Amino acid sequence: MSVRSAEPRWRLLPRSLLGRMLLLTLLVVLLAQGLSSLIWVAQLRASQIQGLQASAGSLAHSMSASVSYFRSLPVAYRPMVLDQLRSMGGTRFFVSLNDKPLDMPSLPLTARKKAVIEVFDEVLHERLGKQMDISVAFVSPQELRLFNSGLKLDELPRSWAHYSLTLEPLNPPVLVTQIRLGEHEWLYIASLMPEPYTSLEAERLPRQQVGFIALTTALLLLFIGLLVHWQTRPLKRLAHAARDLSLGADVAPLAGGGGSEVVEVSRAFNSMRERISRYLTERSQLFSAISHDLRTPITRLRLRVELLEDEQAQRTFNRDLDELELLVKGALQCVKDTDIHENIEPIDLNQVLEMLAEPYLRDGRITLEGRALTPYLGKSLALRRCIGNLIDNAIKYGERAHLRILDSASGFVLQVDDQGPGVPQQQLEHVFEPHFRLAGQQQGYGLGLGIARNIAHSHGGEVSLLNLRQGGLRVTLSLPRGQP
Repeated sequence: MSVRSAEPRWRLLPRSLLGRMLLLTLLVVLLAQGLSSLIWVAQLRASQIQGLQASAGSLAHSMSASVSYFRSLPVAYRPMVLDQLRSMGGTRFFVSLNDKPLDMPSLPLTARKKAVIEVFDEVLHERLGKQMDISVAFVSPQELRLFNSGLKLDELPRSWAHYSLTLEPLNPPVLVTQIRLGEHEWLYIASLMPEPYTSLEAERLPRQQVGFIALTTALLLLFIGLLVHWQTRPLKRLAHAARDLSLGADVAPLAGGGGSEVVEVSRAFNSMRERISRYLTERSQLFSAISHDLRTPITRLRLRVELLEDEQAQRTFNRDLDELELLVKGALQCVKDTDIHENIEPIDLNQVLEMLAEPYLRDGRITLEGRALTPYLGKSLALRRCIGNLIDNAIKYGERAHLRILDSASGFVLQVDDQGPGVPQQQLEHVFEPHFRLAGQQQGYGLGLGIARNIAHSHGGEVSLLNLRQGGLRVTLSLPRGQP
């Protein structure tokens, strides 16, 4: 049960060695590049924070010098100096004198904004005095107010403030500093942060870095894919040769290729192929010799039995000889039916089933459901004998049969349901043994199911039995589809 529940989790993973190697390589590369990029970005942002603090300190010193200059002027001259500066095109800062601090919503503090404000507070209080009433905040350009009347930035002449407080098409935050000079006199100074810290936003991973990661990942996957493909080609040839050998085809020796381990496997397969071929040849010769050697004494014994005068003894001897000849024929037929030497070719299983079921379709003893989607690669005569044995058994012992085809890309499945008495549960495997018959069955040699299973095994498949709840027996032939 645990195995079944675990199958869907792995269904999305690639099944080929090439796919799994590429996936593993991709994960490793992404992990390594991700970690290195995080470290690099952390170091970059730390250096940027240091640069931002240095730039903010320089700007704060410049602003404190301007404040000191205005504080040194007589009170009556301060508005005149501001008017002259505006008429001349302004300065680096926008400066105004107000009778109260302007109330504006400040932007949420980020790490960078907080670092700038801390530097400004420290420098201004150090240069202007600890007792000075100083307010520093970042304000959005849309919420920025410049005078006591609450004028917005867009309502002023462009020469007054736009050159120092705007950076089209961007809308960076404005640093607003308000310093109390007297009881009803507040010096208002607004400015942008200098480049490259105008936006005060943490920089993302640069496009060049992302492009470098993508390029190196693509090149690594390409080279890994070519390497794995080169190494797995001999394994694919080995798999095809092993499947052809299991079907009894004449397989040529595999040429060595790939890594040393693959070459060693190919040599072991060639050695196994030679031993199997020699074994099959010797087995065929052995059974031919047995057939010849047994038929001769059996015939000689029949001739001698005919010379006996006792009819009862003749009948007894003839019965024993008939049983002996039946066993010899059954054994030879089993060897002949499961050792079929023919080429592997695409087989139209629909045509095979229709041909085998045709004699029973007219009287309704067989019904056929489903169709094979694609031709099956195997031995035509052997599969015809295998399916024929299953149909004959169903008709012989169940009178009627229902054939159901379940075909997919992974394999071909044929279910043969009959209406017979079924098979006792404890004897489901015994019926595949040669010459095994259930009680009351005397027809045939008892080899049909065994031959069918042997042929299925030679194709990498299986024949299984199942007693149906409503009565009858279901015989299932499963044949996997190999890679073409």
